[in-house]
Amino acid sequence: MSLESSLRADIVEVGRRMYARGYTASNDGNISVRLGEARLLMTPKSVCKGFMTPDMMCITDLEGRKLEGDRDPSSEMLMHLEVYRQRPDARAVVHAHPPTATGFAVAGIPLDRAVLAEVLTTLGSIPIAEYATPSTEELPEAVRKYIKAHDGMLLANHGALTVGADLFGAYYKMETIEHFARISLVARLLGREHVLSREEVGRLQALRGAYGIAAPAPICADAADALGPGRRPPAIGSAAPGGTGEVACQVVQAPEGGGRRLVLELTHGAAPPAPAGAGGEIRLTYRELSALIEDAIRSLR
Repeated sequence: MSLESSLRADIVEVGRRMYARGYTASNDGNISVRLGEARLLMTPKSVCKGFMTPDMMCITDLEGRKLEGDRDPSSEMLMHLEVYRQRPDARAVVHAHPPTATGFAVAGIPLDRAVLAEVLTTLGSIPIAEYATPSTEELPEAVRKYIKAHDGMLLANHGALTVGADLFGAYYKMETIEHFARISLVARLLGREHVLSREEVGRLQALRGAYGIAAPAPICADAADALGPGRRPPAIGSAAPGGTGEVACQVVQAPEGGGRRLVLELTHGAAPPAPAGAGGEIRLTYRELSALIEDAIRSLR
């Protein structure tokens, strides 16, 4: 099987997985992969990603001109082209609308808290690119701000974007974003998160090199002194040195630990947990009480 035939089959499989997992609906989403240094293999517009066939794919150059294919390339082609221009190391791009992650994008909440060690060692943080009208020149401009520092991002009121060294690598990062979003949502609904401390984030940053995990930019645990003593890196959405407007590091929200690796942070006004062995009154939020009642009912069935 030729490289092109293999990549066509891989795009079909990635599209099938995205549709099966509910990351896309109808004709949503798009996928592309480098076919050599000067050409791209890309999904066509107006096709459900769960029902593609290898012959449907389009071949374009890096300027977006169609070279081969009976169908037109994805309407989001401009966004893909911008990624490849800014990231020569990127070999594949995946765009989808995973429901929970897209919910965070709609709510304007980036997935940048230090919650999961696996996410910190692979993706770092997942920022939100500013809203831009899909299929227009605005979208590549919004993506450009973050793509040099991040392998995955949310698109405000739109979805998510991931890049990788190969097609399945880009797809797996999409899985990671949605998985992270679901866990984060559950923790926030429960009213509290144990967040990794800034010191622990530093340990995890060191593990990236030990594990051979390629990262486009370093983690900035509190966005202070990341470029050296007395200097500050750009925070999410601010200008990088030189005034390019591009983010230069992966900003992660992580509190000082004071020797602890986990720091308890409460959300939605939840009451702090009672000390172990403490007597007296037990206080529960409405959500906690409802969860206890539901668990009791299930145990009786």
